[in-house]
Formats: sequence, C-alpha cells, structure tokens
Amino acid sequence: MERQDGGINQQKLRKSGKMAVAGLYRRILPSPPAIEFASSEGKRLFFEALQNGTMEGFFKLISHFQTQSEPAYCGLASLSMVLNALAIDPGRKWKGPWRWYDESMLDCCEPLEKVKAKGITFGKVACLAHCAGAKVEAFRTNQSNIGNFRNHVIKCASSEDCHLIASYHRKHFKQTGAGHFSPIGGYHAESDMALILDVARFKYPPHWVPLSLLWEAMETVDESIGHPRGFMLISSHQKAPSFLYTLSCRDESWMSIAKYLIDDVPVLLQSEMPENINQILYLILKSLPACAGNFIKWIAEVRRQEEDGSGVTNEEKERLALKEKVLEQVRETELSKYVAAMILSSTSNCKLREKDSLSAIAANVCCQGAALLSGGLTSRTRVCCKATCLKCFIVNGDEPTTVVSGTVVSGGDEQEVDMLVPESAATLGNQCDSALDNCILMHPTTSDVLTVLLLALPPSTWSDIKNENLSAEVHHLVSAENLPDALQQEVLHLRWQLHFLKRWKNNEVDDNVLSPAVG
Repeated sequence: MERQDGGINQQKLRKSGKMAVAGLYRRILPSPPAIEFASSEGKRLFFEALQNGTMEGFFKLISHFQTQSEPAYCGLASLSMVLNALAIDPGRKWKGPWRWYDESMLDCCEPLEKVKAKGITFGKVACLAHCAGAKVEAFRTNQSNIGNFRNHVIKCASSEDCHLIASYHRKHFKQTGAGHFSPIGGYHAESDMALILDVARFKYPPHWVPLSLLWEAMETVDESIGHPRGFMLISSHQKAPSFLYTLSCRDESWMSIAKYLIDDVPVLLQSEMPENINQILYLILKSLPACAGNFIKWIAEVRRQEEDGSGVTNEEKERLALKEKVLEQVRETELSKYVAAMILSSTSNCKLREKDSLSAIAANVCCQGAALLSGGLTSRTRVCCKATCLKCFIVNGDEPTTVVSGTVVSGGDEQEVDMLVPESAATLGNQCDSALDNCILMHPTTSDVLTVLLLALPPSTWSDIKNENLSAEVHHLVSAENLPDALQQEVLHLRWQLHFLKRWKNNEVDDNVLSPAVG
C-alpha cells in the first residue's frame, strides 16, 4: 500500500524549558538528487522547459494543485487533482451547489476509512480513475521500459489533455517515507528531469528529479501486493462513459450478485437447457438474489431547492435529456418487451418488483442527497423524508421537466431538496401533487434496469446455449452492435464495470492494471 509516514512519536517533545511542541513542520528536501521547484535552479529548469513546450500540462495541474488531507491520501489527492485539471464532471454535488472532485468523493473502489488507515494500491487508484469517468492507461514497470516512460512523460508534459501520475518509493530520492503517488507536472529535456508536484505539500515542495532515478523508484515492489509500482496516463473521454446507469459495490452484497451474474448464470443456462427466451428469463429471474437492486442503480441528480424558487437550468435540462434518451432506447429494445412481460407475470418471482414506487424511490434518494449535501453519508444522525411532491418547470419553452421535491428531517433540522427525474409523460401543473404514484412518469423501472443489466452481461454468458436457433435469437437480442449509440455506450461501460468487478472479486485487480478489452 502506498502510504505517507504520517505516524510520529507524540512523546518526543522539546523539553528544554520552552513550550513542548508535538509533530513536525515540513522536511528539508534532500538536494541532490532533487532540485526544489522554487529555487533559482528550479526556476531555470522551468523556464527552459517552458520554452521547449514541455510544461503545457503544468498550468492546468497547478490551477488545481491540492495538499492531501490525510497522510495516506496521496493517491486520492493526486487523482482528484488530475480529474479537476481535466475538467471531468463528477456528476454529483461536492458541497453546496458545486460539482467538484475531492478526496472524499473517491470511495467507489476502496472504503475511505481503509485508505486512511492503510493507503491504496496502484491498481485501485486506476480503478478509481475508471469509475470517475476518465480514460486510463496504467503500466507497471514490468509492463513498460524507461524509454516508453520518457515518451509518455514528454507527451503528457506537452499537452493539456493528458496527465501522468507516478507511483514510486521515496527512498531513491533520500526522502523519508515509503510508497507515494504524485502527478508529473513537466519535463526538462536537456537534463532529463521530471517535475514532481508532490501532493504532500506539508512535507516536501514540488521538485525536479532525474527521470532515470524516478524510473528506479517506480521499479520498487509494493510489498503489500507483491507487484512493482508504475505510472498511469489519465485523460478524458470524448463522451461521458455513462449517462443513466452504474454498477455499485457500496453495498456489501455486491460480491454475491457479481458471482451469480458472472459464474452462476452460464452454468444455469447450460444445465437447464431452456427452449425459448421466456424460459431463459424465468431461470435468471427466479434465482436472482434479493439484493440485486443494490447492485445496479439509475443515477438521480439531487440539489438543494433554490431560495428564489427558480426552476431547472439549461445545463440540468441537457443532462436530463441525455438520461431520457437512454431510457427511451432501452424501452425500444426487443429484450425490454420480454423482460417487462416476464416481471408482470405471476411466475417470475422477481425480487425487485416492489421497488418501482416513485414515492419510495424519491424518499430514499432525497435522504441520500440531503446527507451528501450536508457533508457525507457517514453521519450517525438519522435522516428521514417527511414529505415528497411533484413540480414541473419549463425551460425556454421546452417540454416540462419533472422535479420531485422532498422535505428531509435530520436532527430536528429540515432541508428542502429536489430530485431531477427524466421527463414526465404527463402534463403536470406547477403545484405539488402528493400522490406521486398516480402520476405517469418516465422514471426508470425494474424492467428497464434488468434489461440494461442483461444487455451488459458478457457475450460468453450465452455461449453454452445448445439450441442453435435459440442461441441466434439471444445473440440478436443482447448484441451491443445492434444498439443505438447512446445505449451502446451505456451498455459497454456497464460491461466493463462488470468485468472489472469480476477481477476485484477474484483478487485480480492488482495483477494486471491495463485497461481490459471488453466486447
């Protein structure tokens, strides 16, 4: 695990008649081998690298430079700094109305308390970058060489569109501590030196180091996993990786659901030998774990109610339109019709049928949103939704946008929040209607969620179906190639997430961190 040496002996205090002071105030940067960025020599290297065009990425990074908030948060701080530099929208609020990456938001691949205590591995930082919507190319030193590394450093230093995070051991620079992560901010060709923007700014300032020595520091082995360290290239996708759905591993039950979908379903189809599509769906739904609804989620946007009662912004309207487009495309698939009919049948035994109530969804989401807007979901204070109602807003004369308004109570305090829902299929007034479940809304239902989850299963799931005609029919129904662009993008992203969770389940996430090829 990559962790800063944050532990100090609190008993080692100065007792020379002066007031005792615990802790440390910074460290002196060992030079050589490093050259402090703010020194006269460091400034010269910066100016010459700037003239040569290998400081282009520096300005975006320095604009979002942050100090890690915990001694073991170097990986999280490096990643949130890079994500913000790339202007990747997290899609959820940080504080107040602002969407912004912070270490506290990077919790999908490893619990923050565990990272705080033990640090985080190279593979899991790459996982976090993927989950955040970035394009990631990760290389351990045994998967690359110093020549390729130098080329990647130059490429990222010469561009605003790609940034490089290095995972290395501090001992090669005569620094205290062990494993560490930091972004690389620039490159000086003549001296072959890289600029490390050290996120432990309470300890060491940014500094130049010989690239060959940095490579040696990355070649060290992280003893917690038995693999060498390395570097990752992080850039943004031309399009968002997903609009409406995501797989979640926040619930402890995710591993059993992943096992069922990845391992058990193919065996079930092979052993039971279904004869038609309905039998296939029946087999899958009959044994679907009851907690499956916690595994795949549709993404709802929650905001504080505006004091002036203003409606939906153009930006919010655009995001809702993308969600609605995906939802419509899901419902237009042939598979959706089979799934909807099966769920409605009395024989499906579907564990998720009762979760389609909009009032229940709204109450749950509004509570989660209020907790996030108040600073996190870890508070022990009980949060409950007192009431929910519907509102409609019209932006620039467009079709009305549906908003579920909720009054959330926490510790005696009330908070008014809005949940933005895909466009209503009915014309609603501006007044609240407490009977949410009597309204015709396009919010994603169990049928939609299960359809997308089935589309996201790896193609190999269906390969052991013996009946050739049935096999061809299934391939036609689930093939990503037959889907429209927006839904295809959504499905491929979910398929990649499922592939990555399989590796996680099998403890393979740190074995091979290169981006998997998922068909």
